[in-house]
Amino acid sequence: MNTPTPFRPVVLCLSGHDPSGGAGLQADIEALIAQGCHAAPAVTALTVQNTVDVMDFRVLDREWVLAQAKAVLDDMPVSAVKLGMLGNLQMVDTVVEIMQAHPELPLVCDPVLRAGGGGSLGKDEVGYAMREKLLPIARIVTPNLPEARILAELPNGTADECADKLLQRCQNLLITGGHGDELDIHNRLYCRDGSTHTFTCPRLPGSYHGSGCTLASALAGRLALGEELVSAVKTALDYTWRTLRDAEQPGHGQYVPRRLPLDFCQ
Repeated sequence: MNTPTPFRPVVLCLSGHDPSGGAGLQADIEALIAQGCHAAPAVTALTVQNTVDVMDFRVLDREWVLAQAKAVLDDMPVSAVKLGMLGNLQMVDTVVEIMQAHPELPLVCDPVLRAGGGGSLGKDEVGYAMREKLLPIARIVTPNLPEARILAELPNGTADECADKLLQRCQNLLITGGHGDELDIHNRLYCRDGSTHTFTCPRLPGSYHGSGCTLASALAGRLALGEELVSAVKTALDYTWRTLRDAEQPGHGQYVPRRLPLDFCQ
């Protein structure tokens, strides 16, 4: 008689669909597979975008998103939740409702407000609603510096200044760098207990589509596997840097992270 194969940790992903495959749910799925986890993707929005920019998007009805999440949570032992694009205020409330029913699950909140090409993925009030309603229930929030400035309402704020304001609402905050012209990129983890951790990596040439999704999903996977927070952040950052180092350019715009090895399906 065969011994049953142990199941991989399940991560519920509430994110938008990117038809280019660079960001969104495909990024979530690939990054989680690379961590040894199983991705359960629940679609929050459909987008018209490519590696150049976003042309349009449509947020799904909240009943559909609630039904997707409930179907997964009723069936699988979910170990973590990863949050991506929401797009409107109703979807923020939808996620709050899901998490209120499962407060034991660590939530990794990637505040997707704009695509890598600069196109908007939600109205300005979505950032405010996320700050007020989602940051307090997230285990960790992973904005890049421009997103942190939107959430903190500090248009020219430094990472430290944004963290001072946002840590009043969230437990842990990872602000990623790379949006200036520094030679080395500094990613900073701020914890409510007052500790800070800086992770430095060399800057890579080019710009990338889906790096934030990749990082947040990898981090959710590490937490689902039971890794301690600071170690999980480092592991996820190291993995993401490697996907950018090995990135490819399938279209006319940004590079797409290579989240799985070339021989993955061979």
